[in-house]
Amino acid sequence: MKIFIGNDHTAVEMKNIITKHLEEQGFEVVNLGTDKDSSVDYPDFGKAVAREVVANKGSFGIIICGSGIGISIAANKVEGARAALAYEEQGAMLARAHNNANILALGARFIANQKALGLVDVFLSTEFEGDRHQKRIDKLTIEGQGK
Repeated sequence: MKIFIGNDHTAVEMKNIITKHLEEQGFEVVNLGTDKDSSVDYPDFGKAVAREVVANKGSFGIIICGSGIGISIAANKVEGARAALAYEEQGAMLARAHNNANILALGARFIANQKALGLVDVFLSTEFEGDRHQKRIDKLTIEGQGK
């Protein structure tokens, strides 16, 4: 499975830890984030990951900024992207199970690196439940686009 990962300057360390963790599990990880701690604009990385996830069916994304909020908003501007911000494992699980999220957003200033690994593992191991949730997902289409 291919995982696209993107981050701003606040999340270089977390990105590197997550990347190593995923590669050790056999995932192919594509780094679309910055590797420097000098200030960059998180929307660029959120959108870049979202575009790749949408273009590469069956892939997932992980996006990280200071809070996870801004980068998730940016990613969700891309049609077909469903980025979900999670601070707790239950949120990561529900993002996949109920919302069929294809991108996990994390906040490097609010989540310890070890906890982030747990969130990533839960997100990637949870299957979408479908059924009643699919009609709700269909309603998440960006106004003026898609359905």
